[in-house]
Amino acid sequence: MAWLVATLSLIVIWVASIFKVFFGATSSSKAAVLDDGNKKNVLFVIAHPDDESMFFSPTINYLASSGYNLHMLCFSTGNADGMGSIRKDELHQACAVLRVPLEQLKVLDHPNLQDGFGQVWSHDLLAKVIGEEVSNHDIHTIITFDNYGVSGHCNHRDVHHGVLKFLQTNSERNIKAWELASLNIFRKYSGPIDIWLSIFSSKRNPSKAIIINEQPWKSYKAMAQHLSQWVWFRKLFVSFSSYTYANTLDRINT
Repeated sequence: MAWLVATLSLIVIWVASIFKVFFGATSSSKAAVLDDGNKKNVLFVIAHPDDESMFFSPTINYLASSGYNLHMLCFSTGNADGMGSIRKDELHQACAVLRVPLEQLKVLDHPNLQDGFGQVWSHDLLAKVIGEEVSNHDIHTIITFDNYGVSGHCNHRDVHHGVLKFLQTNSERNIKAWELASLNIFRKYSGPIDIWLSIFSSKRNPSKAIIINEQPWKSYKAMAQHLSQWVWFRKLFVSFSSYTYANTLDRINT
């Protein structure tokens, strides 16, 4: 009997969470924190093709629908398995779904910035490239991984440190930067249920920006463009990952 009650409770919470996504997704904190008047040039800094769809899609969807000018800097082609050119094309297709202008997508294939565990990326080199993108496109806001990088991937973590290095050496530019919060394994795989936990967390820490994905099907469609990566466990990930339904952003202070 107890297991039946627990199961029914989870179903009710899941349904309520989906209802929240489709009919009550407005979060008062997101607009107040991210809005900066007419400064709407935003740069997403990621490590690999598919990072944008697996992790950042709630924020991308919100900003795209709110009239922000989105740019994306991807530091590798994801060539760890020799499919770099294929994965680069897939990223272009995913960005088309997410409404990131293709002319504002930059994908690097630098010999010292190759995809893979054990590949150490120079923080100075990362900061240099980020600085060029910020200058070339008059970027006002940067959004990237936090220190753990959601999955713990070393490339994700290096990207974070590259952004940090750029901010520390360019403090006079007054660039705002936000990092995507890494969640514990329970919250990470709780799907839309984590929306409630994220909102509760933001009540305790008003500096957090909680962005609920009003179009989760678009995240699924964007990830489906990465056909080389679209295996069964990633389909499950996109379905059950809380990153499909909400993003928690923390301000990076240097």
